[in-house]
Amino acid sequence: MQENTLNEFYSEYLLGGIKRDEFESIIYTYLVNNKGKTCIKHWKQNEYEEFISWFYPSLKKVIDSYEDIGSSFEAYLYRFMLVSAKEYSVRTITRAVTEYSAWSARIPEMYVYEEPPIYNFNHKKEEITKMITGINGKRNTRRILALIIKCYYYISDDFAYKIAPLIGIKAEELIDKLNKIRKIRRYKDDNIYFYKERIYCQFYRCIVYEKRLSLMREYTYEYEKMRRRLDRARQRLERMRERIKKIRTDATHKQIAEVIGITKGTVDASLYRLKERWKKMSKKANLN
Repeated sequence: MQENTLNEFYSEYLLGGIKRDEFESIIYTYLVNNKGKTCIKHWKQNEYEEFISWFYPSLKKVIDSYEDIGSSFEAYLYRFMLVSAKEYSVRTITRAVTEYSAWSARIPEMYVYEEPPIYNFNHKKEEITKMITGINGKRNTRRILALIIKCYYYISDDFAYKIAPLIGIKAEELIDKLNKIRKIRRYKDDNIYFYKERIYCQFYRCIVYEKRLSLMREYTYEYEKMRRRLDRARQRLERMRERIKKIRTDATHKQIAEVIGITKGTVDASLYRLKERWKKMSKKANLN
């Protein structure tokens, strides 16, 4: 038995023999079972079925917009499918590129990736002890505490519990002081966090543009347009990277003094002595 064509079903629909919902279902079933008659018969079966499911809501628009001005309803439908297939392909590629970018990018490869400062630790334990003690040889807890508060951004609570006994202070007290400086610096740290999030987004945007550009044909208008967009995105990312390098993550001496309960001048002097002793030790280490 020969199957009716879409033109025959459309004629029956116009005469009222088929209701609107039923006609749409007939078109959908026909397209699913007759891939070879469509303009995208070269697609893989699973891709084709996914497209038909995506295309189904557009059948209403196809039926309403068709006018008999020389071409049949079936020809009009296939032409509409061809245009929709191009849109579907662009959306699919864009989604695939985005997923590729998200999964392929790794934090160590990010332009914004950062590590806590790395210092050359070629000094003996005795030298470190001498650096953090006073003239009388006693451990200068206040001096070390000022340094820890200054570097709070890189100090976790777990690390604070480990170093508290070494500097002669209770772990709870050290944690409390760290929480105080974090509270004081919260607005600044939040701004740093949100700015990093913007850089992450810009980084992924560059990856998406790079991947989309690689899928385009060279020397076309769309290719040149995407290349210029990628160049602008890279330039913006570089400016953002340079800007975040200049943002300080350490506490000010005034804030340190407020947390510890001493004067700013005392903090200045303590950190200056530590800095000078570290320089001397570094010079000796380099000579050796």
